[in-house]
Amino acid sequence: MSRAPAAERDRTGAVSFRDCLAQLDEAQKPGAGVPAYTRWINRRLARYAAAAAVALRISPNMVTAASAAVSLCGLLLLLLRPPGVITGMAAAVLLAAGYVLDSADGQVARVTGRGGPAGEWLDHVVDSVRTPAVHLAVLGGWALHTDASRLVLALPMLYCLLSAGHFMSQILAEQLVRRHRQAGRPEPAPSRLRSFLLLPSDAGVLCWVFACWGNQGGFLIAYGCLFLLNLLAGAASMRRKYRSLVSL
Repeated sequence: MSRAPAAERDRTGAVSFRDCLAQLDEAQKPGAGVPAYTRWINRRLARYAAAAAVALRISPNMVTAASAAVSLCGLLLLLLRPPGVITGMAAAVLLAAGYVLDSADGQVARVTGRGGPAGEWLDHVVDSVRTPAVHLAVLGGWALHTDASRLVLALPMLYCLLSAGHFMSQILAEQLVRRHRQAGRPEPAPSRLRSFLLLPSDAGVLCWVFACWGNQGGFLIAYGCLFLLNLLAGAASMRRKYRSLVSL
């Protein structure tokens, strides 16, 4: 294991949970443009998961693999089990746990110094598959276990396209703008109001919507509202990113 910059090690070279957690608390990514759930709940939970992984000497890539496996279990529940309260709650918990681990792998990499292009690539590959897979699981669950109309089945298909496009837009824009900021452009100040306005596009919010999976009418309304809000937010975000990139 690489030397952690600030965390103290015991005689075996392991970093204690408490020391790692303290270091992670002091070295968080900026909150600018981060939705509220991810910013104040998911990242906080991820710090505990990351500290535990470091203390147990679990590599960042193994945390990424665990994130993918936990999320896959949640998606399989939606596909293999008829809609129900227990199925929905279990799927929501598993998807939310997978999202926590998705945030934890980067924190493990930073605190251990074991991050690199390969790990970042692996993390993005998992995210690029998981993002549309959530909506494909909704499509499959409805098609297999309900008498949903074709119009209803079109909703997760459209949501899948929207989420995949927005994910790629976000990743590419971050990489391109990062070069310009390295040349001296300052980071924008984090805004609490913007974080709350971005809640509909928060992956954590989507995870917990599946708690309504047992009530198909309620889930359809919540899921449909999230789609419409994401459609509006995505269009505004892509327009803003395009104008920002043009200015470069």
